[in-house]
Amino acid sequence: MPASAPVEVVWFKRDLRLRDHRPLVEAALRGSVMPLVVIEPSWLGAADFDPAHYTFFRACLEDLETALATLGQRLHVRVGEVLEVLEAVHATAGIRGLWAHEETGNDRTYVRDRAVIAWCRERGIPFREFAQHGVIRPLRRREGWAERWEVRMGEPEAPLPTFVHPAPAMDAGRIPLSIDLGLNPDRRTDAQIGGLRRGERALATFLASRSRGYMRGISSPLSAPMACSRLSPHLAWGTVSLRHVVQRTRARIESVRDSDTYGARNLEGFLERLHWHCHFIQKLEDDPRIEFESFVRAYDDLRPTLDRDRLEAWQTGMTGYPLVDACMRALDRTGWINFRMRAMLMSFASHHLWLPWREPALHLARRFVDYEPGIHYPQVQMQAGTTGNPTVRTYNPMLQAREQDPEGVFIRRWVPELAGVPDAYLAAPWQMPPMVQIDSGCRIGQHYPAPIVDHETAIRQARSAIGALRRDPEVQTETRRILDRHGSRRRGLKAAETRRRRQTPSSPPEAAPPAAPQLRFDFEGPGT
Repeated sequence: MPASAPVEVVWFKRDLRLRDHRPLVEAALRGSVMPLVVIEPSWLGAADFDPAHYTFFRACLEDLETALATLGQRLHVRVGEVLEVLEAVHATAGIRGLWAHEETGNDRTYVRDRAVIAWCRERGIPFREFAQHGVIRPLRRREGWAERWEVRMGEPEAPLPTFVHPAPAMDAGRIPLSIDLGLNPDRRTDAQIGGLRRGERALATFLASRSRGYMRGISSPLSAPMACSRLSPHLAWGTVSLRHVVQRTRARIESVRDSDTYGARNLEGFLERLHWHCHFIQKLEDDPRIEFESFVRAYDDLRPTLDRDRLEAWQTGMTGYPLVDACMRALDRTGWINFRMRAMLMSFASHHLWLPWREPALHLARRFVDYEPGIHYPQVQMQAGTTGNPTVRTYNPMLQAREQDPEGVFIRRWVPELAGVPDAYLAAPWQMPPMVQIDSGCRIGQHYPAPIVDHETAIRQARSAIGALRRDPEVQTETRRILDRHGSRRRGLKAAETRRRRQTPSSPPEAAPPAAPQLRFDFEGPGT
């Protein structure tokens, strides 16, 4: 194809892979292709951004660059806002078509994507976006959503092209280092590493062996790093597709159902959570305001004041509640903590410390390497009690410590001030008599803070305030509307899965995925 011919631009966003990448497949059928990644200053400066996000992202780009080279392609990397980059490419080579996956991101990406659509329309450039997972755009009503999710997940994966005609000779650019972008050093020294190969490796080891401890191990911060799939950052950044994970999981369930009932049940529990992945993202897709406003707007006035001292104590792991502080410090170092502990952290900030949910949400967004806006904001609000759900999700941090870390291994690792505290007092060290404090080398108020609030008093006051608001007739009306729009269709999910099993013809058992080298998740950091 002549060098002057316009190019098909494939815009990689949170889909940093080649497998099951329909925009790349479709673009490759139509001419020379320019795979493009844009590193946006508006992303790097956003309130929910952390350098750890770029560290993971950059590792994914390195793998993507290597994979594209096997197809005779180069990864084109640009630093700048998307419209500026597209304008420059169009002026240099001419853009015949723009291809991408749909993205349910934050408000910044929503505004950006609308601007790109307008830019393409003004220039007569076709912009084709494809669904990446089970989120429906636009969704008129929730009824039938589960069935549509099943259809999406059952579709064949997009085939991997064997060759992609390269774009005319252009400077591909290079993947910048963090220092090139002026980013602060990444503190997540134990964070999970990104990349296509690591995503496939995590999936393989989970299906082959680690999943047998899934249901029993996902609640404790001790066992969760190995029991969880570790796929959450890879799904968030798109190094593996959700369809691929769902289909591989289902194949594995069928292959072990008769020989390993226990293992099959664990995988079915994991599969149900893959349903929930899209269920929550759909909420933000349908109602983008929930990044900034409570689902039920009356809750925005429930906690009108942000106590900066309490927020800082929570952020730095100095609340005086050992499990809360251990989780926050572990999160700060690794970029991940398991779901139950995430829920406890947000519930503690909302109900014990009575903080408005927005600032804690942003802090956690910056800390999570697997930050996915569509999951993050609905989950944050669920734990803060602003969704209208009849259950107020409160956690007793002392009880959680005794149940999830009974010997104090996790707490002592991340809160070394408490290393000498006897097991009997580790969940509530302020209860130590003075002589025990001296013997343990931990004086409360000197070496480790006293509790920032009293658990019983704080929870009683929170429940009272929330209960009073819920009795308001206008709030009840708004709550019913929100629950009708966003509420779980759990029965629909179960029914759709049952129908799928009945309609799927039996097939020979899949061979077990090859055993991959053991993942050092205690050092690399975790996933879902």
